[in-house]
Amino acid sequence: QKNSCILPEDLKNFYLMTDGFQMTWSVKTDDTPMPLGSMVINSVSKLCRLGGSSMYTLPNAPTLADLEDDTDEEGNGDKPEKPHFDSRSLIFELDPCNGNGKVCLVYKHAKPVVSPDTEIWFLDRALYWHFLTKTFTAYYRLLITHLGLPQWQYAFTSYGVSPQAKQWFNMYKPITINTTLLSEEADTFVNKLDPNKVFKSKNKTPVMKKKAPSQPAGSQKSHTSMTSSKTSSIAGNSSRK
Repeated sequence: QKNSCILPEDLKNFYLMTDGFQMTWSVKTDDTPMPLGSMVINSVSKLCRLGGSSMYTLPNAPTLADLEDDTDEEGNGDKPEKPHFDSRSLIFELDPCNGNGKVCLVYKHAKPVVSPDTEIWFLDRALYWHFLTKTFTAYYRLLITHLGLPQWQYAFTSYGVSPQAKQWFNMYKPITINTTLLSEEADTFVNKLDPNKVFKSKNKTPVMKKKAPSQPAGSQKSHTSMTSSKTSSIAGNSSRK
């Protein structure tokens, strides 16, 4: 009621179930737990609006709306329209990302009436916008899938995560760091095996086995006759004795 806008249905159901969400997990290095993963959805009371107040308390202090520049919208016909810090958009912080940026719920069309269509965007520390998902449910699934690893939102930016965060990704979620491969053809990860090359038959010359030379029939007969004569002579000698 304060901001004259309606929460999207999936986010409203989430808040009806639980007023915010926070889950952290640690890894043990040298028997000392070190905080690593962090998954946060701000409660309704912390669902603060961005760009509504000045950054300092001085009367003429600059606001986020003063940083608005429409020149970066030129030539981006393929990409969705970026949010605006001025009154054209309503922006609410969903996740402070431990100081690495902000995940925001964005109403991109706030004039003349706030449109119920919302999107989830990531605002980095340089105040550049990066589109994440169209619905809160899709973002929540991304949050769970990436295990709340540090700087995981930067995987959806053009400059990617830092080298230190990439090491944690390679250890716990190696497939998600290769986001460029996921957008390619479906058979990218399929081994392309050509059986004709792998099981290529080689024409081997048959090896002829040498057979033992057969004895001639004449010699075989003479050997037999000699054996028989020796046998008869031995028999005659024994009979004489």
